Amino acid sequence: MYIDYTNFAVQLILYNNTMNKTVLIALMLLVAANLSSQVCETTVDGKKLEKEKMEKTDYIPAIHGTIRAKYEYQIATNENRFQVRNARFSITGNVLPIVAYKAEIDLSDQGTIRMLDAYTRIFPVKHIDFTIGQMRVPFTIDAHRSPHLLFFANRSFIAKQVGDVRDVGATLAYSRKDFALPFVLEGGVFSGAGLINQKEWRKTLNYSLKGQLGFAKGFNLVLSNQMIKPEDITIQMYDIGINFNNKKMHLEAEYLYKTYSNGAHEAVHAFNTFASYYIPLKKIFHQMSLGARYDMMTDHSDGRNFDKETSLLPTTDFARHRITGGITFSFTKLFTADIRLNYEKYFYQGGTPKASEQDKIVIEFMTRF
Repeated sequence: MYIDYTNFAVQLILYNNTMNKTVLIALMLLVAANLSSQVCETTVDGKKLEKEKMEKTDYIPAIHGTIRAKYEYQIATNENRFQVRNARFSITGNVLPIVAYKAEIDLSDQGTIRMLDAYTRIFPVKHIDFTIGQMRVPFTIDAHRSPHLLFFANRSFIAKQVGDVRDVGATLAYSRKDFALPFVLEGGVFSGAGLINQKEWRKTLNYSLKGQLGFAKGFNLVLSNQMIKPEDITIQMYDIGINFNNKKMHLEAEYLYKTYSNGAHEAVHAFNTFASYYIPLKKIFHQMSLGARYDMMTDHSDGRNFDKETSLLPTTDFARHRITGGITFSFTKLFTADIRLNYEKYFYQGGTPKASEQDKIVIEFMTRF
């Protein structure tokens, strides 16, 4: 049956005055879902990312989405909850062979609607791309992963507390995957005001630098540096990570060092390491993955609420260690339709445990389309 999607989209726009905006956005995304698909490019270690590539002939938009719904039981407090962690949709495409775009929204980022990515990417010459707009800052390994690429139900401390930054700015990337040692180099400057306060004028721009090197088959080395200034204090972060991936397993280790100007807070050390082993299955599920993770962080400050009397920043996340064990059942290839069962054990070193950062069992259903 033929459907005139263009006419349908026009009718939706005309109906905007009486229709709830959230519903309108969702319906327009569903319209785009009927269009053909076109994405993606790979990193030096072969991992697929949501990254536009140069298209010579096909300019039809592509839509992708991630739904993550989970049940959690917190043992320490004898509490439980259901949660839609993500209901994320993105549209990518090209308007010219050298001009691409991406717009991504999360209709339920822990119950909150957030606009995430909104940028234009230009390919001026081969191997180089320029991006301007709203995006995740190129920094670290785990913090840069999209939700559907996570190996565990909850992000590492590096990805969630210490190194997670999304901002508005511009980046320049140079990649060579045709070399014996493939690499990607990225650098960018950002306003530092985050996603909400984009009208603010800033005297200092933030910056981020990231390099990836595929030094052996399956191995990927990542080095990155970032400077941010949330308010009065300048923060420098340095990160080094390495991972290995093949058809049987994924191994990864990452260390992040974070410093604050004028000694406003003690330096932060954060570490994340994990292993995931894949076991093929023949019935119902395509694959089972066994995973184990250890991550830790020392006392951490997000760089806000500087006390001018004491010249110190408050600690927003107290030092803790965590051990996570998990099993993932995949209906098809990993990161497409997965069921995860995780157990997290926390070890605090003083301070008050966060309400949702205590021993827990998590069952998560993740669907990627």
